[in-house]
Amino acid sequence: MRFGGSRNMQAKVLFLGLLAVFVTSYFLIHLEWEIARLDKAREKLEVAMAQLQLGDVDQDHLRAPRSQTGVRDTFAQVDEDNLVMIYNRVPKTGSTSFAGVAYELCVRNKFHVLHLNVTKNSHVLSVPDQVRFVNNVTSWQTMKPALYHGHLAFLDFTKFGLIQKPLYINIIRNPLDRLISYYYFLRNGDDFRPHLKRRRMGNKMTFDECVEEGGSDCDPINLWLQIPFFCGHAAECWEPGSEWALTQAKYNLLNNYLLVGTTEELSNFVAVLEATVPRLFAGARYLFETGEKSHLRKTYNKLTPSSETVRKIHQSEIWRMENEFYEFASRQFQFVMKRTFDLNANGELEAKKQQFTYEKIRPR
Repeated sequence: MRFGGSRNMQAKVLFLGLLAVFVTSYFLIHLEWEIARLDKAREKLEVAMAQLQLGDVDQDHLRAPRSQTGVRDTFAQVDEDNLVMIYNRVPKTGSTSFAGVAYELCVRNKFHVLHLNVTKNSHVLSVPDQVRFVNNVTSWQTMKPALYHGHLAFLDFTKFGLIQKPLYINIIRNPLDRLISYYYFLRNGDDFRPHLKRRRMGNKMTFDECVEEGGSDCDPINLWLQIPFFCGHAAECWEPGSEWALTQAKYNLLNNYLLVGTTEELSNFVAVLEATVPRLFAGARYLFETGEKSHLRKTYNKLTPSSETVRKIHQSEIWRMENEFYEFASRQFQFVMKRTFDLNANGELEAKKQQFTYEKIRPR
């Protein structure tokens, strides 16, 4: 009996051992199969993304068909449909003309344009209002894609713990030209709303006379505006003549703005935007150059200053700093233009083809 029981026990142990080997082998084979399947899926994804960047395939072929809700399940489409751009426009820089183009395009290109009206023309928001604005911009899904515009100083979204930031754009102008335009605008108005009474309506003093008499409306301190708009919401940004503010404005222009153009080259600014963000600005260049939106607002009775007036303004340290910032922005925009366009045989702008490719993609 003992001998038979021992043989039965050995048989059971052998069976269990074989079963364990079989189960283990099965799981190992299954695991290797899953790894191989995932590797193939990853390889296909990498190749598809590379082809998409290279332009080797039609992007529409990579997109899933629209569902019954009208939503495409693709990376590019989701990003485009959630695009938010902020144009924190500086007064008297051609901003109304550019905003007019955006309003003309929004129906055709299916995006929203929202004007941010800040109470009493204040260019900075309280901290609670900053939080409200950031929450609106990031979570107002029914408004996306969107272009927000208004006379607001740069607001850094990253300080609110956000990873994805809106795209900032702006336009700046020769600082003395901007001040002179604003000086006569307050007195004479413009052709955009010709019947609206301005603060200095009826005051006939010229800019030359104002400078000669040392008036407050032509004080060089009023030049201190474009730097603060790019510097931001810090108190130091609004201290006239602050070197820190100038440095911060330059930093933000390079690191936190998609594009900054100049009033003097507004048409080229529109062209670069169309080439860069066609989701919003497809057709903008043609509309700007041939339509009625390129010169939407002109100040009445604006007089050119005398050389003596210009000399006096140029003696101001504030003018020096604002002009330094303007020239810095202008050089950067020229750099962007050269990398974006060539001139064809007819002297017209022609967008450069894609200037990068992918290679040595592994695994195959």
